[in-house]
Amino acid sequence: MADIIVAFPKLNDAKNLRKLLIRNGYDVNMVCDSGAQVIDAVNRLDGGIVISGYRFSDMYYMDLNEYLPKGFQLLLLASPAKLAECDVRDLVSLSMPFRVQDLLNTLEMMMVQYNRWKKKQKNKPKVRSENDRKVITTAKELLMERNQMTEDEAHHYIQKLSMDSATNMVETAQMILELNGKEWDI
Repeated sequence: MADIIVAFPKLNDAKNLRKLLIRNGYDVNMVCDSGAQVIDAVNRLDGGIVISGYRFSDMYYMDLNEYLPKGFQLLLLASPAKLAECDVRDLVSLSMPFRVQDLLNTLEMMMVQYNRWKKKQKNKPKVRSENDRKVITTAKELLMERNQMTEDEAHHYIQKLSMDSATNMVETAQMILELNGKEWDI
C-alpha cells in the first residue's frame, strides 16, 4: 500500500482528515502543516500520496508538487473558487467540502495508479555498472572460446547457472572466471 501524508496549513484539519482515513481503512504515515515538513517526509519514503491543501505558510500546492520525487502523487483539496484559479491538469483535485465517498473513491483510484507504477518499477531491468558488464562479457568470451558456444548460448548458460545456484549473473560470471583461472577484476 502507498504511504499517505496529509498536509494542511491548520494541523487540526490534517488530524481530522487522518482520523477519517484511518476509520475507513487507510494508514496515514504523517500529518504536516508546512510544505517543508512534507518534503522532508517524502524524501524518507519510497512513494505514495500527499493529500494537500492549497496554501501553506511556506509554499503553495504547485511548489510542493514540483518538489515531490518520482513515485508520489498530489491530491489537492481546495474550495471550488481556488480550484478554478489552479492549473490542475497534471494532478488530482477534489472540491471542498467533499463527500467522504468521493474522497475514498479518489484515493482508491490513486492507489491503483500507484500500485501500477510500483509494479512497473519492480519489472524494470537493473542497470549494471561498467565493471559488472565487463565481468559478464569476459565470462561469455571464455565460454565461447573454450566450449565453442555462440554469444547467445554463453549468455543463456550463465543465466541458467545463475538461476540454478540462486546467485546473480555477475557472481556467476565471476565464479566461471575464477574456476578457469581468469583474472576478472578489471
